[in-house]
Amino acid sequence: MLAMTAFDALLHQAFLVCALLALPALAVTTVAGTLIAIVQAATQVQDQTLSLLPKLLATAALVWLFGAFGLRLCAELFASALAAIPALVRG
Repeated sequence: MLAMTAFDALLHQAFLVCALLALPALAVTTVAGTLIAIVQAATQVQDQTLSLLPKLLATAALVWLFGAFGLRLCAELFASALAAIPALVRG
């Protein structure tokens, strides 16, 4: 197995941070959209504008609750990127 270079390790960490930030928001939005679609199908109200506000509120609530965690992850990624600069320059 090949040794992981500094760039590969940094890229791996960046992908993990992106996944940890994006996947919960996508999951919450998907669940909210599915529940709204079920309610719209049951009530036969097919207005497209009704589905936007609950998804927006659910995503905003998620960001409000876990925003500090996401900022901490980004700060750790930034700190490790700065620490990896000498290894990246050396190659």
